[in-house]
Amino acid sequence: MVHLYRDLPQEVPVPFEVDVLEHDEGTGLLVVDKPPFLATMPRGRHVAETVVVRLRRALDLPEIAPVHRLDRLTSGVLLLTTRASARAAYQRMVQAGGLRKTYEALAPARDDVDLPLTVRTRIVKERGSLQARSVAGEPDAVTHVELLGERAGRGHYRLTPQTGRTHQLRVHLAGLGMPIDGDPLYPTVRPVDPDDLGTPLQLLAAGLSFVDPVTGQDRDYASRRRLPISGVDGSA
Repeated sequence: MVHLYRDLPQEVPVPFEVDVLEHDEGTGLLVVDKPPFLATMPRGRHVAETVVVRLRRALDLPEIAPVHRLDRLTSGVLLLTTRASARAAYQRMVQAGGLRKTYEALAPARDDVDLPLTVRTRIVKERGSLQARSVAGEPDAVTHVELLGERAGRGHYRLTPQTGRTHQLRVHLAGLGMPIDGDPLYPTVRPVDPDDLGTPLQLLAAGLSFVDPVTGQDRDYASRRRLPISGVDGSA
């Protein structure tokens, strides 16, 4: 298989490494710890500086593909496969709701929000809009929110999504009046240079667990990264 990537005149290198947590050659499973600012797969102006392209080149495995995705700004545990033949079993597992995810985030502390709580809304993202939003209707996005700790007015939260809507965690926390630190989209869009790698989103995919659909083995992975996530200048 040959992958061709168009030349991009101004693709700024992301100076953070993709850490491999598990490479199971038998099942074709690949689990990595993604840094901020690195897209999961090629899209738009990001091609070479993506998890998929970096790993295909570094591991010389041209069939690497994601089983699910993380936003470019989100850090943490990401599941991929190294062979096209292995992909379907893991994708079916995800589609059936078998991938359990845990996130952590830093956001404003709020005395008027009674935690823990479960947020249930209906989320839509209209074509051409940068933001997703909660609207009236049957809920299709569910997130459990817990406070792990508080310091200097900032809360450290654990987020357990039961669904996987676009920007779900960001929309739900912003809706509680607790927008995630470093978020350029919620609650309002603010202009950010796309090449600015200094202010990471303080959202971490802290853990994944699932029953391996190939082996039946319980698998549990935790990110080695910790909040606050630092940018290129050491800021958080």
